[in-house]
Amino acid sequence: MRNPASTQSAISDSSTAEAIRGRDRIDARGLAVAPGFIDLHSHGTTPETYRFQSLDGVTTTLELELGTSDVDAWYRERSGGQRINYGVSIGHIKVRMSVTGDSGTFMPVDEGAYRASTPALTREIVKRLEVGLSEGAVDIGAGFPYTPAATRDELLSVFHVAAATKTPIHVHITPGADGLKEALSLAREKNASLHVVHINSSSLSETPVMLEMISDEIQSATIQDIYKSASDARLAEIEWPRTGERLNRESFARYSRTGGPIVVHTNTEEMVVAAITNSLTIIASDAYWQNGTGHPRTTGTFSKVLGRYVRETHSLSLMDAIRKMTLMPAQRLEARVPAMKKKGRLSVGADADITVFDAVTVMDRSTYREPSLPPVGIQHVIVNGVSVVANGRAVEGVAPGKAVRAPFASSFP
Repeated sequence: MRNPASTQSAISDSSTAEAIRGRDRIDARGLAVAPGFIDLHSHGTTPETYRFQSLDGVTTTLELELGTSDVDAWYRERSGGQRINYGVSIGHIKVRMSVTGDSGTFMPVDEGAYRASTPALTREIVKRLEVGLSEGAVDIGAGFPYTPAATRDELLSVFHVAAATKTPIHVHITPGADGLKEALSLAREKNASLHVVHINSSSLSETPVMLEMISDEIQSATIQDIYKSASDARLAEIEWPRTGERLNRESFARYSRTGGPIVVHTNTEEMVVAAITNSLTIIASDAYWQNGTGHPRTTGTFSKVLGRYVRETHSLSLMDAIRKMTLMPAQRLEARVPAMKKKGRLSVGADADITVFDAVTVMDRSTYREPSLPPVGIQHVIVNGVSVVANGRAVEGVAPGKAVRAPFASSFP
C-alpha cells in the first residue's frame, strides 16, 4: 500500500487518488511505516504508562500475565478513554489472591501465595476464571513462582479451563528447564495452548535449550528483559541505579544501610540475541511504572530492538523485527479475540493503528538512572485513526484507545 489513509478508525487506500486529501497529512518519505506495535506483556495499566508506551510506538498494550480478578471492573475503570488500546487476562494469581483474602495489592504476599490447595479452593478459582472469560478476558494468566502452594491438581484445573474454552494461557514459569517441563506437561495433559512469558529471563544460560524444547512442542514464547534483568548475583553484577555504579563490598555495605532498589545484571547479550532471533518469540516489554518511576523497558523496548538489534548488530532483519512486534502478537490472540484480526497489519479495513519511525535514527534512551527518557526516531503514532504522537512528541488531550476484549459468553462447555 503506497499511501495508507484512515477513514474513521480503519485503514483505506489512497494509492489511486490523484491527490490525497484529508484533515491531517504525514510526509513519511524516508521513514518506515509499520502497523502499530502490540505489547502482549505490560503491567503498567495506567495513563502514565500508556503515554510512555505510545512514545515507543506501542498502539495496543495488554496485561496478560498477572491479569485481574474482576475483568468487568478492570475494563470499566478504563472506559473513560485511554491513549492506546488496552486489554487484560483473567489471572490465576489475582483470582487466588482474591479468593484467599491476600493482603497484597500488586502481588501475593501471604494467603494467595502460601495457602494450601484444597478441592473447595480449586473449585472457587475455576468458577471465577470462567466468569472472567465470560466477561471477555483476553486470555488466562498464571505465574507459578508467585503461587508456590498451588498443587499440580490446582494448576491442572486451570489448564483444563484454558483447554475447554480454547483460551491461550500465558504463564510465568518457574525458572529453568525443569520449570518449562512442568508447564509443557500441564499443557500437554490438558491439550491447552501454552504461551511462555519472558523466556529469556526465565532461562538465562539455558535459553537455547529451552527454546528448542518449546519448538519441539510447537508452542510460543515472548521475549522481554532485553534490558538486563534482576536475580541473585555476585556483587559485580549489582548496579546502584541512582548513580549507575557497579557495587563492591564497601559500596554494597554502605548502600545497604540506607536501602533502596538495585539492578542485578544476569542476562548475557548472547542469550538475549538467542531469544530475540528465534522464530517462535514475540517482542514484549514487561513494562512497569508506578508513582513516577519504573523500569526503562517501559519507555524503550521496541525502539531498542529496532535501533540496536536491527540497525547496529544486524541480529534481526527489519521485517522480522516488525513481524515480532505486530503480526505475530495479533495472530497469537485472534482465535480468542477476533478483533485482533484487524491489528498488526497495514491493509484496507484493518484498524488504523500505525507507527512511523526513522530506521536510521531510532533508538531507546531510557536508563536505570533516567527511566523516563523517551526514545528517538519514533516520529508518528496513530491509534484508531487519531494521532497520539506527532513529530516525536506526545499529542495532548487525545484518548482514542479502545478495549481489546474477547466476545462475551454466557456459558462454556
